[in-house]
Amino acid sequence: MKNARVGLLGGMSYESTLKYYQLFLEKYYEKEHNYSYPEVVIFSLNFQKVIDYELGKKKEKYIEYLMEGINSLENAGVDFIYMAANSPHAVYEDLKSRAKVPLLSIVKATAEKAKKENMRKLLLLGIKFTMQSTFYQEEFNAVGMKVITPLDKEQNEIDNIIFDELVIGILNSESRQRLLEIISNYDVDGVILGCTELPLILKQKDCKLKLLDTIEIHIDSALDYYMSL
Repeated sequence: MKNARVGLLGGMSYESTLKYYQLFLEKYYEKEHNYSYPEVVIFSLNFQKVIDYELGKKKEKYIEYLMEGINSLENAGVDFIYMAANSPHAVYEDLKSRAKVPLLSIVKATAEKAKKENMRKLLLLGIKFTMQSTFYQEEFNAVGMKVITPLDKEQNEIDNIIFDELVIGILNSESRQRLLEIISNYDVDGVILGCTELPLILKQKDCKLKLLDTIEIHIDSALDYYMSL
């Protein structure tokens, strides 16, 4: 029985946080076939504060608030932390340098998965903050892959679908179809579902292109790390 304790920084939104918790334990059972589930501590942030700091471009306050959650998890005795969202990885290096325990990157894990799939050019979908940041492009460029984003009008549509529907658990078939239409506009090897709510509505069976489900990829990475401790 392992004694390692897992820290999950969530609340961005509660929908994806619930999925992270559930899938992490499901995958543990699939791997180990026992009930010695990892001890998981969740710190759920104030989602509105996160949004306000992102949209207000208040980088230092954003980092400070995320660190409040990270520090709380550290004080609860966790051995490593992963964040149940893509957008906070815009300041991942700042958080990593301040954290006292390892902080597992969703972007790095996704880039490694794409590399294994021999992808060269990918479309990034997410909230506007993520699509208009450069942290995905920088990580993927470093290992020889190109990341592109949709047109501004399409970014607005995707952002609205996420914030008006997905983060509160609304799964609309018309919205799914619109997302698939946007994807079909681009000549790419695959699609990064760079918002942890997007895998709730977009499944591989819906799309001919390879979808990189960042929730599942991140959880697989975190479980591998847990099992290595």
